[in-house]
Amino acid sequence: MVTLRALTLDDWPLWRAVRLAALADAPHAFRVGLADWDRGGEDEWRARLALPGAHNVVAFLGERPVGLARGVPGPDGCELRSVWVAPEARGHGVGDLLLAEVEAWAARTGAATVRLAVFPDNAAAIALYERHGYVRTGVAAGQTTMVKRLR
Repeated sequence: MVTLRALTLDDWPLWRAVRLAALADAPHAFRVGLADWDRGGEDEWRARLALPGAHNVVAFLGERPVGLARGVPGPDGCELRSVWVAPEARGHGVGDLLLAEVEAWAARTGAATVRLAVFPDNAAAIALYERHGYVRTGVAAGQTTMVKRLR
């Protein structure tokens, strides 16, 4: 069974472990690399969770953390960032649950849209986003931009 947990500042060790796992597993999917994140102590990792209004979520399959996603408030709605699902959990609806959670959070904040950027060769991620109603809006900084209207 898949469950989700919204993180607090005290969950920084969990956020660190899952974020580093994501960067190690799928370096091609993120703008920053493992070397950019695999440093810093507790204060730095807490700061990464401390962005005002952000929503950081980890997915669990049983007791094991197997995914993450981050919602960040933006000037024109919210942004979806840092989506990742562990290889052993793919195909179990983890990505669907993570997207639904961030979209529900964004709607609660009053956002009209959720935006994201994805590398154009990440076909699996693009398929997930399109399945959830995201549409391509262009290209910026070498990434495909997508948006979903919430209302």
